[in-house]
Amino acid sequence: MAALSFSIVSVGSALSKPVMDNYGALATTAGRLAWAGLILTIIVRPKIHTYGKAQWVAALASGVVIGFVTMCAYQAIARIPLGMMMAIDFLGPLTVATLGFRRGWRLGLPVLALAGVLLLVFKKDGWSADPIGCAYAFAAAIGWAFHILLLRRIGSVFRGLEGLAVSFVVAALVALPFGLIQVDFVPPHGLVLATAGLALLTPLIPYSLDVLVLRRLSPALYGILTSTQPAIATAFGYLILNQVMSPVQLIGIALVILASMIGVASEPRRPKQEAQPSVPVEGEEVHP
Repeated sequence: MAALSFSIVSVGSALSKPVMDNYGALATTAGRLAWAGLILTIIVRPKIHTYGKAQWVAALASGVVIGFVTMCAYQAIARIPLGMMMAIDFLGPLTVATLGFRRGWRLGLPVLALAGVLLLVFKKDGWSADPIGCAYAFAAAIGWAFHILLLRRIGSVFRGLEGLAVSFVVAALVALPFGLIQVDFVPPHGLVLATAGLALLTPLIPYSLDVLVLRRLSPALYGILTSTQPAIATAFGYLILNQVMSPVQLIGIALVILASMIGVASEPRRPKQEAQPSVPVEGEEVHP
């Protein structure tokens, strides 16, 4: 089921490429986020009239970051291979996870991943991919790191999926002006229909599958499975978009995956603590 979730994310990203070629990356991003916000808001029906300052600050900050990350990621997908973009993106969450250890040999894991990324984007005579696309992917990685930090805050001040729904609406509002400018303020019908499907593929269906997966797998095992996503993205980039990567680039992706897996597998086990009443984290099932 975890592999299915990651596969849907990769398929959705790959299928977004021809849509971006027709309508532009920013317009595609805006449409996808608008549909995601609308659908999740209808399902969750957030009670915005009950929110306090802390909730609004968290939702606004998270929404701005989601909008930024998504726009950068789609700009990268439009320019560089899907597997390369996903591998560079993983530098963000890997760095956050590694800094959480504070000391020890694990602090070298981002260096290992960075070495893999350098194999991906450079060759003897210069860049092996569009440098602008790589820059967008690095920007998305930085944004993804901040998103992970903000997600903890969202989970502490919202119940259920309300925080995610509000964040998606904010993200759509952030991306919408850029998207409208790209289509001269007249969204084509084809774009509206295509982005509705993309919104279902990413993030709505994968998020639902992730909730089911986390009920059956430990966070450590799930983290190891997540680290394989660059490989899955590379496979679907080849199958759907015919994006062929060189042996050296495949070694680079393998180094990123290896750094992620080592970091998760070597994380010290924490003793179980007594359950205390708290606001449930986004998507977490609360047991009586």
